[in-house]
Amino acid sequence: MKFTLSWLKDHLETEATLDQITEALTDLGLEVEEVDDPAARLGAFRIARIIEASPHPDADRLRLCRVEVLDGESRDEVQVVCGAPNARGGMVGVFAPVGTHIPGTGMDLKPGVIRGQQSNGMMCSERELEISDDHQGIIELPGDAPLGARYIDYAGLNDPMIYIKVTPNRPDALGVRGVARDLAARGLGRLKPLEIEPVAGRFDSKLKVQIDPELKEKGCPLFMGRTIRGVKNGPSPDWMQKRLKAIGLRPISALVDITNYFTFALNRPLHVFDLAKVQGDTLRIHPAGGGEEILALDGKSYTFAPGMMAISDDSGVESIAGIMGGEHSGCTEETVDVFLESAYWDPITVAATGRALKVNSDARYRFERGVDPAFTGPGLELATRMILDLCGGEPSHVVSDGAVPDTRRSHEFDAGAMARLVGMDIPEEAQRETLAALGFRLEGNKAFPPSWRPDIQGPADLVEEVARIASLTRLEGAPLRRPAGVPAPILTQMQKRERMARRTLASLGYHECITYSFIEDEAARLFGGGDAAVALENPISSEMTHLRPDLLPGLLQAAARNQARGFMDVALFELGPVFHGGEPAEEAQHATGLLVGHAGPRDPHGSQRAVDLFDARADAEAVLAALGAPAKQQIDRAAPGWFHPGRAGRLTLGPKKALAWFGEVHPRILRAFGIKGAAVAFTLHPAELPQPRAASATRAALELSDLQAVERDFAFVLDARTEAQAVVNAAQGADKALIESVRVFDEFAGDKAEAQMGAGRKSLAITVRLQPRERTLTEAEIEAVSSLIVEKVQKATGGTLRG
Repeated sequence: MKFTLSWLKDHLETEATLDQITEALTDLGLEVEEVDDPAARLGAFRIARIIEASPHPDADRLRLCRVEVLDGESRDEVQVVCGAPNARGGMVGVFAPVGTHIPGTGMDLKPGVIRGQQSNGMMCSERELEISDDHQGIIELPGDAPLGARYIDYAGLNDPMIYIKVTPNRPDALGVRGVARDLAARGLGRLKPLEIEPVAGRFDSKLKVQIDPELKEKGCPLFMGRTIRGVKNGPSPDWMQKRLKAIGLRPISALVDITNYFTFALNRPLHVFDLAKVQGDTLRIHPAGGGEEILALDGKSYTFAPGMMAISDDSGVESIAGIMGGEHSGCTEETVDVFLESAYWDPITVAATGRALKVNSDARYRFERGVDPAFTGPGLELATRMILDLCGGEPSHVVSDGAVPDTRRSHEFDAGAMARLVGMDIPEEAQRETLAALGFRLEGNKAFPPSWRPDIQGPADLVEEVARIASLTRLEGAPLRRPAGVPAPILTQMQKRERMARRTLASLGYHECITYSFIEDEAARLFGGGDAAVALENPISSEMTHLRPDLLPGLLQAAARNQARGFMDVALFELGPVFHGGEPAEEAQHATGLLVGHAGPRDPHGSQRAVDLFDARADAEAVLAALGAPAKQQIDRAAPGWFHPGRAGRLTLGPKKALAWFGEVHPRILRAFGIKGAAVAFTLHPAELPQPRAASATRAALELSDLQAVERDFAFVLDARTEAQAVVNAAQGADKALIESVRVFDEFAGDKAEAQMGAGRKSLAITVRLQPRERTLTEAEIEAVSSLIVEKVQKATGGTLRG
């Protein structure tokens, strides 16, 4: 949030200095990021008169200027060598004495000799003062300009710009008046009253507004506007342009500048439609059907997704509701009739649309944090008045649809809570005065927050407001009292899973790594990333240009560094975020392990072997078991492309619920990272694990059956391409309550098998364990389950029971 000191004083009557104001702002929680004080840069430049300008004896384009300089009651004459073509005797301009820093050139003036002539100072152009890019000649002022006065005071440039950082919970501070209110409550002045005089309409607006019923509850509770005909849309006044330029905005035209001015002055975003470009007699606020396109005022085209809010006329979409208007209906110098809009938009809907379209604007920034809904109408009246004053015209009656949302709420005011919660001793009367100064209404022990403070949600917020205004620097340190008993757990379920995953992986012999979240473009592309959405605008090095799409690149780089130093067998793991886009919802928490080299040291028995995918699977299953994952999981081949095809798999709880990937790392990836030897890895998704049904500090009781289990073996003749997992899954599905486990214990395949069973056929044998819970199974019940198993396998795989 940026504003100038004079802008602040439009709302705050104060004698406080700039330093006092900036110090108070930071102390109030509105941290000052930057102060651009023209007096610090341009305070030394004075108004002076050239008495005489004669040609330089040794240079055709230079002149010797005798300059009259006044400093208080003293008068002095200095010689300046000047190359400006417009320098002449009697001219009044801007003089920089010796020792002045020239911002436009970055140099400090020193006495010098130019072509044999002494020069003490400089007559300045506008570019040298960074006022504009004009350097064709020195600044020429009227002859009655006060000699010796500071140029910034004469030209009205002595208006410091203040840039504050506003936290998301303080949308009221996104307007200059909200900042002034905080300072007035602190005691740095008096908040000036805001006079709102309704503008009487002179005719009925031909353009009406209509909100779709489904948006009135949540989306756009209120939309207001009025027609103003006969306006003259020229440049905005100089005072407004100076303020907009000071905060980094480019003046465009009076109508556009007025809407920008209200956005920053009163936190009231507005929009102006060129009425001649609006088709039909109704502006409709509605959810988009999907596929609509608009060329916005930023010159970019956007396509609406279903449900996004749009403002449309008979010809189509004219505005991205609450974010940005369309270029088609924007105002130009030829605009004569306009429709001025003032609406209240739902913060969540605006935020979701802005993120999805990746469009930012000052309006979106404010609406998604929450503007004052009760100021929708008054803001329209004030903006109408300013348009009539600056652009002329004739206003219509106000047209509207919807109603102001009811934000009335009250919280208990307890003066004693200040000492209990903050530890500050502030009298009750002072607390009430502070809340009243901030706009709260107090009735007995009830405090009613103003409509512009959506962040006030409870009694503790009242305490915070009083403490903030009183200054937390008054807080005195005191030791905390030790609580009695056992404190309640504070870790979230996800934090508990991360802690358990770390402990389990460490117990399995892995070493934890902490790598950068940034990797190079080439490495990111190997793992499905590297697009523009995750590219860094200002990377710290050429090897850290993109957000990582997976944890494996960092672990492979760490393994390569270890191998380069003689450690060929490594076991590493990392827990951290991965990114699939630039939005918060496109971030996930992963746990990845990497095994490189051999599974153990050499020994006399020759038992050393290279790591394989079964090591990765066993470790992944061990961590999932420690995290409380269901014991019955499915395995398929849907592993990402950086794993070896056919030597990798995925642990799932269904087709759309992947818990982990595991397998051999693709040789192409190993070559890219310079890894020697075998390498296997696994990646877990802790967030995909189902939440526990009941929270308990103890483990569930072990359930054992005292009834004898029954095992039955089945051998099926199958197509040689049929996967064993398909048979296992089909058999398990025959009776999930009774079947405890299904295991493959034999496979007969190859030439001998085809000679007995036919070409392209194989035999697969499984053992099924039945565990009764209530009573011993009868032979008939066992046969019934066996028949159902055969039926399920036949239906799923086309296999037949081997005779």
